[in-house]
Amino acid sequence: MAKVAFVGLGVMGYPMAGHLKNKGGHEVTVYNRTGAKADKWVAQYGGKSAPTPQAAAQGQDLVMACVGNDNDLREVMLGAHGIFAGVRKGAVVVDHTTASAHIARELHAEAKKRGFDFVDAGVRRPGRRRKRRAHGDVRRR
Repeated sequence: MAKVAFVGLGVMGYPMAGHLKNKGGHEVTVYNRTGAKADKWVAQYGGKSAPTPQAAAQGQDLVMACVGNDNDLREVMLGAHGIFAGVRKGAVVVDHTTASAHIARELHAEAKKRGFDFVDAGVRRPGRRRKRRAHGDVRRR
């Protein structure tokens, strides 16, 4: 079992984090801007919630995020209490946000400088047409 943080409990993130906890058996800590949503997730799945993305990321092997857009992603990753401020060297940060290639490259470069890995693995809602069928849901940038 890995120690995992999941940041962003929206339509996609909420069940993804739950799957990691219940199906994967991982120790999961969540963060969501709306604290009540994080509390609801903890009540439903177990695990823990954290007051900031930084606190969620501290001590984790894997940190995942699924937020709204480039600006949200930049803030949750690089903000004063963002993921990058808490993640340890050697950990892996995975971004599931459907965001631009520009922000993915920016975050990858910053992660390398800080000594951890960054993977861009954007997801789409089921049923939407895929322009990049050859690459599936994990897209190269």
